[in-house]
Order: sequence, then structure tokens, then C-alpha cells
Amino acid sequence: MKQAARAQLAQSINLTPQLLQSIRLLQLTSPQLEQELLQALALNPMLEQDEGDEAGETDIDAGECQSDDAALEAAAWDELPEPMHGSTNPPGGSGADDDGIARIADGSSSDPRVRLLQELALEWGPDELPLAQWWLDHCDDRGYLEQPVRELITQGARALAVSKAEMRLSRLRLLHGPWPGMAAADASECLRAQLRAHRSHLRITDTDEVATFQLAERILDGHIALLAANEVGALAKTLRADVATVERAIGLIRALSPSAVEEPADDTGGYIIPDVVVRFIGGDWRVALNGRAAPRVRVAAHCERALADAPGDQSVLRGLLDEARWLVRGVAMRNETLLRTAQVLVERQRGFLERGEEAIAPLTLREVADAIAMHESTVSRITTGKYIQTPRGTFELKRLFAVRLEGAAVSGAAVKAMVKRLIDAEPPHAPLADDTIAGLLERRGVRIARRTVAKYRDQLSIGPARSRQRPAPTPFAG
Repeated sequence: MKQAARAQLAQSINLTPQLLQSIRLLQLTSPQLEQELLQALALNPMLEQDEGDEAGETDIDAGECQSDDAALEAAAWDELPEPMHGSTNPPGGSGADDDGIARIADGSSSDPRVRLLQELALEWGPDELPLAQWWLDHCDDRGYLEQPVRELITQGARALAVSKAEMRLSRLRLLHGPWPGMAAADASECLRAQLRAHRSHLRITDTDEVATFQLAERILDGHIALLAANEVGALAKTLRADVATVERAIGLIRALSPSAVEEPADDTGGYIIPDVVVRFIGGDWRVALNGRAAPRVRVAAHCERALADAPGDQSVLRGLLDEARWLVRGVAMRNETLLRTAQVLVERQRGFLERGEEAIAPLTLREVADAIAMHESTVSRITTGKYIQTPRGTFELKRLFAVRLEGAAVSGAAVKAMVKRLIDAEPPHAPLADDTIAGLLERRGVRIARRTVAKYRDQLSIGPARSRQRPAPTPFAG
């Protein structure tokens, strides 16, 4: 056997303990950060709670938050991919213990796309995940595609530089993946995917049960209107099946969910602690961190001085001092990034804060990332699970992002609010049809199709015009 040496280049990310801590702190929610700091105060004698100032709203100066070393560290973790895209082990690694990304604590995100991508990362390759993300970005809150499938396949192939066949296959994998029905074109396709997954999971072999499942698929395939009207007799006649079998098939369908989106398992429904507070003061919007969200910690100065003068080997105490310094620095970096991100969001969505949903502007992660000179993954981490308190209520920072409506200068969320306002103001005896609403919006420069109006109306749980119609009031006869 002939032996030969060969040089090979490989790229890997070296995650130091300090870098891991910075990433971990960045994505912690307020309750999680509070528990983290309280635990650190209890375990590390080099830390003390900063009680010099009354806890409240805190403005942070970027120049005071970061030293040159901290800025370099921020640049390092800023370029890291999302945790779900991290590789398991670097070349030459010794096993799972070397996996830095896996050790980062990560709760369930409130964004369903993030949760699904985290699951897909276990099965899909790194070249396939961008296709899944592209499809998910074009789904509404229930997991339905916002545009026709053929148009999206063409757009996705052009945007991602892949073939249409790859786009088509990636959608089918999503449709029949861990969340069956995701990226479905309509309710019928979503329910069919769930029914198929249910049948596969139960491993049905009984002849009667197989026939019931097949009948349910036929109902969803072409008779969903009769199903919605609960016309059991008509379904039995059309499908040439007995009423009892049709009722069993309908029971299977009703056990399914009209939405493919799964709620996070750890959603406890607890109270919300805002991370950021915004107020309108002196003709301008002021953004501040909520100092009550977590305790403020600092390195104990007397312990630091005592350790500097202590004789002998104090390696253990010096290690605790280094940990305390990195924790304080990491928290400062997290808070400064959160404040800068919130300031950009408030500045870009000033119209929403002043005039409401109809004025929410299109805004993406990339635009905010460019504004604060950081990576999109950093913006995604710092806005997930973080809440902002405004005069319009308290909500997650991610709500201030909005997808631009294709062919228009407004966001889909703004158009949805316009549709709701038009319906709320319509005469009860003459409700507006979807095409009429589309025409009224076109006069305002917002061109959308009738089916888009119907989609937004459905998302608002508002019925069609015929179901909203009420009898005209009769004139009073004196």
C-alpha cells in the first residue's frame, strides 16, 4: 500500500467559552436572564448586585457599553449562523462534548418558522434549508402559501438560483414533513397531508378502516364544499357510499387541524415582562431598556482589590473574577444590541406607533441588520422572545417586521388592517364584496387581487359578504 500526504482546507468556527456565553445571553428572554443573573450572584462571590441607582428605564451609551475587546468579541459572535444551522463537530473533533452550539440554551421561539427550521435542521442538509426558509417566508400565520404555487416556484428558482424541480420537491417535503400541511396551497391540500400522515402513523391495515381513510381523502379532494355545508346525504349519494361510512370519514377529517402551525410545547401563558419601553416625549419617540426586567450586576470592587494584593496561588478566585467580568461584559453587549435594534425598529415604524396598523411599513431583518451594522442572525436572536411596551400595547419586537406586499409600497399587515376598517364601516344591509374592497383599495394605490382580500378576511375570522348581510331597517311609520 502506498501512503501519500495530502493538504486539505477546511473552515470551522472555534467557539470559546466566552463566545458561547455571549450568544447564550443574547437570546435569553427577560425571565431567563433574571434567573441566570440571580444564579450567578449566588455562585460567584466576585459579583454583586448594583443597587446604587433605582431600577427603572435605562438608556445605554454604546461608547460606555463596549471596550475595544468587547467590540471584537461582538463581531465574532455576530457572524455566527443561527444555532439551527450549526455543524455538529469541527474537523478533528472528539465527539458531542465538543459541540459548542448544542450547549447553548434555547427555549421554544414564538416564531413558528424558527421552530420548524430547528426541527428540519436535524434532517435537511445545509444546502436544502434555504429552500425551506424561502417557502416558509411566503406562508401566512396558518401555514398556507400567500401566492399561487406555480408563481412561487418560478420566483424561488430565480431568487435561489436552483431548478424548479428542486423548489417543487422542497415544498412537497415541507407539506409532508414534521408539520403536515405546511406550505399548502389551500385548506384541502393541508387537510389531505395531515390525513395521510395520520394514516401512516397509525399504520392502518384493517380493510374497513382503510376504506374510511380513502373515502375521507376523496371528500377532501373534490367535495370540500359539501363537507363545509355538512351535507352528509349529498356526500353519500355523490360518492356512492353508505351514510355511516361517510360519517366516519367526516369524523376523521374533523379531528384534523385547519392550520399546520404547531404551538410551542413550553408555552405557559405567563405574564409578559417588557424588555424595552417606548414613550412619546417632547415631540419624539424615546426608547429605553426596562431596568426592572432583570437585576443589574457588577464586579465587586473590594473583592477585585483584595485579590490583586493577595499572596500565593489564587487561580480559583482569579478564574471566578474572569467569569464575573465576562458575564458583566456579555450582559452589557446584549443590552446595547437590544437597545440599538429597538431604536431602529421604532424609527422605521413611527407611522405604526402614531397611526396604527394601517401605517405599518414593510421591514425585514436585513434592513435592520444593515442599519445597526450587524448580521441578520444577530437581529433574529435579539428580537425573538423580547417584548416592547408602547402606547399601543405590549407586543413582541418581531411584530414590527412586516413583509412587503408584492407590487406595492405597503406591507401585508397594513393592507389587512385596511380591509378590516372597510368591513367595519360597511352598511349592515349592503356589505362589501371582496372584489369591491379590492377596487376601493386600488383607488388608494394598493393593487391586490380579490383572492388576497378573501385571504386577509379569512385570517381576520370575517365571513363573506352574504353571511354579513343584515336586513335593512324599516322606516318608522308615524
